[in-house]
Amino acid sequence: MADADANKAWVVLRAIITGLLVGMIAANVWPILLLKIGMPLAAAAEALFLALYVWWVRGGGPPRSWKAARAANFRVRTLSGGDWAWGAIAAVAIATSVHAAIVVLFRLVPFPAEAFHQGYDLSFIPTTPLKLLACVVSAASAGICEETGFRGYMQVPIERRMGALPAILVSSFFFMLLHLTKSWALIGMVPIVFGAGLLYGALAWASRSLVFGMIGHTLMDIGLFAYWWAQVLGTFTQRPISETGIDQSFTIECAVLGIALLVAASTIAVLRRR
Repeated sequence: MADADANKAWVVLRAIITGLLVGMIAANVWPILLLKIGMPLAAAAEALFLALYVWWVRGGGPPRSWKAARAANFRVRTLSGGDWAWGAIAAVAIATSVHAAIVVLFRLVPFPAEAFHQGYDLSFIPTTPLKLLACVVSAASAGICEETGFRGYMQVPIERRMGALPAILVSSFFFMLLHLTKSWALIGMVPIVFGAGLLYGALAWASRSLVFGMIGHTLMDIGLFAYWWAQVLGTFTQRPISETGIDQSFTIECAVLGIALLVAASTIAVLRRR
């Protein structure tokens, strides 16, 4: 029994370390490129890097002895048309639910615009289109690298040794811890980030693919970078309901959150049954 417990602990520890290294080293290439060579050359270089990164983490290149393990951790499989349809719906629903949850949060408490903007100043980029492109590339980098690290290389080995629920909880916990280092990591954001991790973890497990999580994560982060963080597309101006009362907008925002969560959960369940 002691040996079995020690083996489980080693599997979890190794998966955590591997997931963090595989995901976060790659995710931090983009900020270096952006600051060193600027737009738009940095965007082209990052696109090439991400293509090579995906090729390698899904089993391409050396060492050949790790090929099968890399493919398994990336959840490589052939997706049917039905998988794509349900997976795309789930991806959009999860991204929508995260943004709706943030809106509802900042109808309950004041929106700290300066804290959200801190560390995301793109004023060194000369034009708005290039700033938006930088936001899109930032989102793609985070979506691809974080899903690979957390929902792939971290979650898959734990799934195989301990089952889906512990694996999803572990990957979501470390996903949350990573983001608590940000200036915007208010106490109200903790359940939103952890909840996003749970949804993306469940999506990866149910669909047996990282593709849909990457799509949803990228869509989610495009909005986060361009609107909430870099504020290239403006900033949130609605007032808390303590000032406005429970108005029609707040009712609609809560409804959107509820519907998005319901759609996400339903499509994840469909993917699992498939």
